[in-house]
Amino acid sequence: MGPVSLQVETEQEQKPEREMDCYHSLLQAGSQLENTLQQVSVSMSMKEVDGYIEKQVAYLSGGRGEDSSVIVTLPEYSAFSDIPEESLAKVLTYLTLIPRARQPGVKFIIILDRRLDTWTSIKTALARIAASFPGNLHLVLVLRPTSFFQRTVTDLGFRFSQEDFMLKMPVVMLSSVTDLLRYVDENQLTSEFGGTLDYCHSDWIVLRTAIESFAVTVKDIAQMLQAFGTELAETKLPAEGTAIMRLLSTHTDKYRKLKVYCNPFYTIEVEDSSLYLCRYTVCGQLLAQLRGMESAFDGFFEKHHLKLQQYLQLLRYEHRFQEEEMVSAQIIILHGHQLAASHHYAMALILQRGNELRHRCDTLSNALRVKRAHLSRAHRLLLRLGQAQSWCDDGAYLLAQQLVDKFQSKEGAQAALKDMDRFLEGAPSLLSSGPDLLAVEFESVLTPEIQVQHQHTVVQEMIHNRQVCLRKLADKHVRPIQLVAPRAESPPRSKSPLFSPKHGKRRQHMLYLIEVMHDYQENRSSLLSSLEGEDSPDLLKRHVMRELIETERVYVEELLSVLLGYRGEMENPALAGLLPPILRSKRNVLFGNMPEIYNFHSRQGNISWEGQTCMLTHKENFKVYECYCQNKPRSESLWRQYSDCAFFQECQKKLEHKLGLDSYLLKPVQRLTKYQLLLKELLKYSAGGCEGTSELQAALAAMLHLLKSVNDSMHQIAITGYQGELCDLGRVLMQGSFSVWISHKKGPTRMKELARFKPTQRHLFLYERALLFCKCREEHGEGADKTPSYSFKHCLKMSAVGITENVKGDVKKFEIWYSGREEVYAVQAPTVEVKTAWLGELRRILTNQQKHLKGLDVTHIALQSALRKELV
Repeated sequence: MGPVSLQVETEQEQKPEREMDCYHSLLQAGSQLENTLQQVSVSMSMKEVDGYIEKQVAYLSGGRGEDSSVIVTLPEYSAFSDIPEESLAKVLTYLTLIPRARQPGVKFIIILDRRLDTWTSIKTALARIAASFPGNLHLVLVLRPTSFFQRTVTDLGFRFSQEDFMLKMPVVMLSSVTDLLRYVDENQLTSEFGGTLDYCHSDWIVLRTAIESFAVTVKDIAQMLQAFGTELAETKLPAEGTAIMRLLSTHTDKYRKLKVYCNPFYTIEVEDSSLYLCRYTVCGQLLAQLRGMESAFDGFFEKHHLKLQQYLQLLRYEHRFQEEEMVSAQIIILHGHQLAASHHYAMALILQRGNELRHRCDTLSNALRVKRAHLSRAHRLLLRLGQAQSWCDDGAYLLAQQLVDKFQSKEGAQAALKDMDRFLEGAPSLLSSGPDLLAVEFESVLTPEIQVQHQHTVVQEMIHNRQVCLRKLADKHVRPIQLVAPRAESPPRSKSPLFSPKHGKRRQHMLYLIEVMHDYQENRSSLLSSLEGEDSPDLLKRHVMRELIETERVYVEELLSVLLGYRGEMENPALAGLLPPILRSKRNVLFGNMPEIYNFHSRQGNISWEGQTCMLTHKENFKVYECYCQNKPRSESLWRQYSDCAFFQECQKKLEHKLGLDSYLLKPVQRLTKYQLLLKELLKYSAGGCEGTSELQAALAAMLHLLKSVNDSMHQIAITGYQGELCDLGRVLMQGSFSVWISHKKGPTRMKELARFKPTQRHLFLYERALLFCKCREEHGEGADKTPSYSFKHCLKMSAVGITENVKGDVKKFEIWYSGREEVYAVQAPTVEVKTAWLGELRRILTNQQKHLKGLDVTHIALQSALRKELV
């Protein structure tokens, strides 16, 4: 029985593994299908656009402009000004979502046909496009009116309004269709613009409607397959045969119904419009992946069904074995007695065999009773050990969640002491009985591996040490920390759309929170230093590490509550009446990439924070915060418009949040600054030569670099008027505000004398391949957006730049000269330290350029030498 049982157990362990492999294949197929669905389906449907797509207010012809920009055409539409703002926003959002589903960063070109219209209509249309267009708008091409009077009025009106429009979006006014061909190829334009691109709006609507219906059906089937597969994978095997038989019957019926629902989807008639969809590449791929997912589900169901059948067979076999083994032995003994009673010639041998068999049965029965008693006692011990283990874990968790900042008042310290006393009173009986009583009661089952008493002692010692510290704090009457705003005499900070005190009331609040975190860190450090007499640096370091782990757990839970309680509820039909339609289409603007941040932290949550190299290992993943911070101004602008919406109030009430959604949207920004503060504190309590100190220093440097990159990128996205792609200039290395004197040696305008007296204020952006001079602009007035913008003025290519590090008469000045000193820019930094930092970065760029050019010269000389040798 022993070897056979072991073999059966081994096979039973292998079969679930094979079954789970099939389940993972099903999940993988579902994930691939979901990725493809995202390329076909969008978050809006054509029915939600209020019928304006059918009226051809705007359309996607399929044409592409330069850099593969998608063309959106707004044809002549007399009632364009009567379209409500929300409806126009829906139309543009719907049309831009379709290409962005396959190519997230795609650019757009708008062709605005107003050949039969007026300048007033053009101006209104441009203003509405600037306010409603949700994508990356690369260019707006306007076909101006053809009549002489309206063309003249348009030219004059655009000349005076051009600067206002160019700050918001690039606009080009075209006189005719011929001018349009300079920006878009003929084969990318429809016939109404003299092109050769074939486009029928009614056919597009039919195709798009069919695609949306097809995607919904595919999604429904995939969800049913995955839900049923998850139900099968999570099914617990019952211990009774009848329950297993009912489970088999239920699963089989459900499987057949699911197959009946899916099969008609594949058996499509030839003339069915859905077959036409299969010729559409992505839809054909989608159908193939759905078949693959169904095939994976069939394999998983087959394995699961077989496991249930084999489990039922095993239960029946064990039941028969337990019943028949002893019964068979008693039958053999009874049969021997009958033979002996009939005076069998081998009566002595028969009785001897019968006695041996009875002895074996008695021995087996006694062994089974002893084993049963032993297992029962072990079971009781394991239950009590589980209680003791849970108590120890709860004790460690209690210590970890008692953050140091909670002990800054006498009341806080006393409350923590009461929590510990209540916890100690609830210690399980196993731990309070002592090791001697434990040994007496469970002597037969205790083994050297069981170390409960030792672990209990460790936890009690940790609690005792904490109680001693808390009592000292309670007696010292620690003064609570007063959170104060930043002092006026603090050094000026570089202005940023996110980290700037001039960015409206909301920006002031954000800066206040960041500054308070610094003040809080200093006060918290002073509180920890009061404990250094009693606790070692290692213990203080563990306190900081526990705080990092605990606050990380709370942070991830808060992100999840926001995503489920606000973002997820936007799809709840019960709350649809409370939610403005435009908010549903702009939820990615409101929440940014918070789902990516949550996925990163929840996957790593798993992050082994106690490992010194954690921040270094995941530093690339932390760049998701850069996208979040870049989107934050747009998110706050949207929140200010709809903060009083009943939908948000209802969600906050359901979640029982004391703070509004805007406070939780600020959490990622606060968390990003918190990491570097905690890393600094970990370094403070790490000895210079101890293991992991270098990794902590590298992690802190990486986090500070990330904060600088976020700050620089926030400035960069506010640049307007630059004709080109900023990404072509390389990575932004530094940025800051300076006083600049400009001197031109040649040219029609000589500014050399004037430059000595009148400096201009410029915001400089240093890239790897260029230096940009911009003018900072800020709007003023009631309700104005305080976000600074940077109007582009000059661009100097670094390949033609030189520097003079010292200027006579001012230690904060240096010169940047261009094209052999044809243009000289005298730059005055706010401090000597800023000047030194910029000169260091400029020297590094110029030195690298020089090394690169020398390398090219050496290669050229070597090639010439080799060529001469071949000619000789």
